[in-house]
Amino acid sequence: MIRVLHSVSNLDRAGIETMLMNYYRHIDRDKVQFDFICNKKKPGAYDEEVKRLGGNIYHSPGLNPAKMFKYNRFMKNLIEEHPEYQIVEAHNGAFGVYALHGAKLCGIPNRIFHAHGASITKDWKMPLKIICKKFLPSNITHCYTCGTAAARFYFGDEIVDSGKYEFIPNAIEVKRFIFNEDIRNGIREKYGLQDKHVLGHVGRFMTQKNHAFLLDIFAKLVKKDEKAILVLLGDGELMTAMKEKAKNLNISDKILFIGNVGNANEWYQAFDAFILPSIWEGLPVVGVEAQAADLPCVFSDTITREIGFSEDAEFISLEASKDKWVQAIEKGFEKKQRVDKSNLIRENNYDIETEAGKLQARYLKLAGVKE
Repeated sequence: MIRVLHSVSNLDRAGIETMLMNYYRHIDRDKVQFDFICNKKKPGAYDEEVKRLGGNIYHSPGLNPAKMFKYNRFMKNLIEEHPEYQIVEAHNGAFGVYALHGAKLCGIPNRIFHAHGASITKDWKMPLKIICKKFLPSNITHCYTCGTAAARFYFGDEIVDSGKYEFIPNAIEVKRFIFNEDIRNGIREKYGLQDKHVLGHVGRFMTQKNHAFLLDIFAKLVKKDEKAILVLLGDGELMTAMKEKAKNLNISDKILFIGNVGNANEWYQAFDAFILPSIWEGLPVVGVEAQAADLPCVFSDTITREIGFSEDAEFISLEASKDKWVQAIEKGFEKKQRVDKSNLIRENNYDIETEAGKLQARYLKLAGVKE
């Protein structure tokens, strides 16, 4: 058995960590095990499951430039205690250079950077991330990505055009997301949504996800459709601010802030349409999940078109009028029948049952182990 060491933020129910857990649950763990470097002290929703599945969790000193030398010592001590590691894979965006540089200093032969995003959030960390991004190429041996846009952003045109990268789909457990009328009715009855038009969103409350813009759109929608309800799944640092904004827009009674839940798959059944107006994305796994549930989807055009494999996916510019967004949502609400989209998901390589085996084979090959 080989062990792959993944560097993440922490093991909460965010897109990257959820994608990793999908793979972790479906690989043959007698052949490949996952361990995790968590770069935040905050406990994660997946911590206990990781331990049950046989994984280890290590907490780093944090991704702080003042702690770079301390981080390198942390990596040195970790690898000395666990010389079995031959593969380190970073999922931290530009900050992935911390784990990869530490792994390089320790002589780890396979250092994978997994590109998940196609931009850098414009906040106070942006200058540091730009610097870190410049140091990534000298610390990477293998390039993985969820989509072409993310690959071009982190690896550049030469790598992408020459095909010197691996596409790792944000695959899902398809059967959990296929439309189910009974689950839909159960959720809608529980929350009093039987006769409502339910617009759903799944995403962490952070600048990238553009919740402020979403609330402005929804405020326009409810003026035209008194049955409209917005359901927001996820939590994060901006949740309190968004609750305050909803109050100021006088739409609080039309919004359900559900938080971080383990049954997002059931909530997709209860939605009538799905919206993702992100400022940027790589290839969002929530977009795959929503289309698996046969939901009409309204995406911002900053999101790669690779995600739009359903005929009910529409892309709209963030510069377009909010009325145009409202029209697209209303069009989604008109859909009367939802069907099993299993074949569509498999045809587009997002079935975890198949993709986990492919990733497992990649890791074994890197480690020089025959299946």
